[in-house]
Amino acid sequence: MKVLVIQPKIGMGDMVIYLPYIHAIAKKFQSPVSILVKENSRARELLIDDVQVKEIITLDRKSKNAGSHDGISGFFNLVKELKIKKFDKVFIFSSSLRYFLISKLAGIKKISQYPLFRKNDNIVHSAKIFTENELDLIVSSQPRLNISDSKIENFKNQLSKELKHICIGISASGPTKRWAIENYIKLCKKINERIPSKFYIAAGKSDKSLIKEIFDSNIKNQCMSFENLKISETMPIIKNCDLYIGNDTGWLHISSALGIKCLALFMDSPVMAYGKYSKNIEIIVPEGETEESTTHDTLGADKISFEMVFSKAMDLLTN
Repeated sequence: MKVLVIQPKIGMGDMVIYLPYIHAIAKKFQSPVSILVKENSRARELLIDDVQVKEIITLDRKSKNAGSHDGISGFFNLVKELKIKKFDKVFIFSSSLRYFLISKLAGIKKISQYPLFRKNDNIVHSAKIFTENELDLIVSSQPRLNISDSKIENFKNQLSKELKHICIGISASGPTKRWAIENYIKLCKKINERIPSKFYIAAGKSDKSLIKEIFDSNIKNQCMSFENLKISETMPIIKNCDLYIGNDTGWLHISSALGIKCLALFMDSPVMAYGKYSKNIEIIVPEGETEESTTHDTLGADKISFEMVFSKAMDLLTN
């Protein structure tokens, strides 16, 4: 049976969070699945070694309806592309009528989808309940990113065993979700004074000014930047780290799915949606907030306690 999974959310973090359900579908049908995802999900790099994903189809929908799958013409372009592939079954992780009609017109006989027009959505709960109901089995929400053993060992052989290796997630989808770079520099310095460490700066080209501040500081010799690396090239590095410390960003979810301990700072996003699905994630919220009260409007970047972050980081590094 040829199975398609449609996952239209944006970003690396969302892609990682949906992995347990994509893998469960592939396992149920005993065959790798095709997935329809947006380019900025970075699925081609994240899933480069994933044998349970047969094919990645790019969903080209962009702002201002500029993508080849936007608008009425884009609707029929996608119908045509999917029809050629002759899928037997589709799982649609969306309440959109558009994807239901596209699947129907593409000749897909068996369609499973979220309830149409639903607006309120906890990304993890919705995906888990939907998948478990459709497959009639219990599915863990813990994601797993697969990397070949040779890639992991190749980088491991380059590491100093005298140091702790820590991934620092300074990137974020917006300024309100970002702890001040001065705090991260201070944190790296203080950790390194207690435990000699190497810091891997998880950030991209859009974070150049922040990366520059780190490499202008006196901790620069202990740092390596991901700025010019592909996501697939960073994954073996992260896999060999002892800890992730950083913002609620795609790097957090990648680190969690690679099985390393994570200390996540939730300043302006809901912990209950993005922080509780994985056993690998420890949470810090702004002073005066709880895990239940954080939302996309918490605006608590200046209320994250430095001493609490440092204390928890040391606990995770030494226990």
